[in-house]
Amino acid sequence: MSFLSDAVAGPPANIIKLAQDAPSPRVAIARAGAPLPMLAAKEATEANMMIPLFTGERADILAEADKLDWDISGFEIINAEGEAASGKAAAEACGRGDADVLMKGQLHTDAFMRAAVSRDAGLRTGKRFVHIFHITTPDGTKSITISDAAVNVNPNLDTRKDATQEVVSLLHKIGNPRPKVAFLSATESPIESVPSSMEGRALRDWAIENITDADFSGPLAFDLIMSPKAVQAKKLTGDPVAGQADAIIVPDIVSGNALFKSFVYLSGGCAGGIVMGAKVPILLTSRADPSAARLSSIALGAIVAASA
Repeated sequence: MSFLSDAVAGPPANIIKLAQDAPSPRVAIARAGAPLPMLAAKEATEANMMIPLFTGERADILAEADKLDWDISGFEIINAEGEAASGKAAAEACGRGDADVLMKGQLHTDAFMRAAVSRDAGLRTGKRFVHIFHITTPDGTKSITISDAAVNVNPNLDTRKDATQEVVSLLHKIGNPRPKVAFLSATESPIESVPSSMEGRALRDWAIENITDADFSGPLAFDLIMSPKAVQAKKLTGDPVAGQADAIIVPDIVSGNALFKSFVYLSGGCAGGIVMGAKVPILLTSRADPSAARLSSIALGAIVAASA
C-alpha cells in the first residue's frame, strides 16, 4: 500500500478571489521562454491576476506564446541571453519600479536568487529573505503555512524571528486575523540536548512579547501541532496553538522541505510559495510544481504586492 496520495488539488479559491479583487501587479518573469512559466503566466493573466513582463531570449518567448496561441504583443519583452542576464534583467526591473513581483522562470534557483539578492538589483530592504509555503487541502477547506523550506538552510534565531513576522503578516493579508503559530521541535519540553526545543521556547517568548494579533507556542512536536487527539492524550488542552496551528516555523531547511513535500505528496495539498523580505514579493516556482501551485504562488504575490 502506498502512502502517496492521488488527490489533485486546485488552487485555493479564497486566495484566487483575493488576488482577482486586487489590482493586477506587473510580474517580471526571469527567463520566461519555456513551456511551464509561459503557461502559468497565460493562465494567471487570463484570470486577471497579473500583467506579465517577460525577460529572456525574445525568440523563445515568442515561440512559446505562439504554441499557446497567446498574443503577447501588448506586453513588454526585455531581451536577455542566458540565465544570469535574464535573472538580472527581471530583478532590476523590479528594483527600479517597472514591475511589482519577481517570478522565477526557466533558470536554476541559485542563479535566480543570486540576481535577486544582488545589491545592483535594488531589492534589499535590510530584512532577511525568507520563503513561505501556504499549503491548502485538496478540498480547499484547511491550510497550513510553513517557513522556511527553500531558502535559508540553517536559519539562526534572528532569521527565524523575521520568518515569524513575515508569516504572521502574510496570514493577516489573506484573511486570518489571529493566526496560531507553532515552533517545531521533537518535543514539547525545552531540553538542552535538543537545541531546537530550547530555541523554540526562546522564539515563543520573543514572539509573544513582540508580535500582536497572533498566538504562539513552542517547542511543539509535529503530532502536537497537528493532532487534537495527541493534544488530549498529552494533556496540552490549555495550549492556544497545539492541535490547531495555522503556521509552523521550522528549525532548518531539511525539516521544512520534508514537511512541505509530505503535505503535497502524502495528502495532495496545493503549495503556493513566496519569498518575503525583499522590496517586492518573489515567486520561487519549481519545474515540479503543477499548474495549481503556480497559480497559487502568483495569487499570493498579487495579494502581497497590493498591500505594499
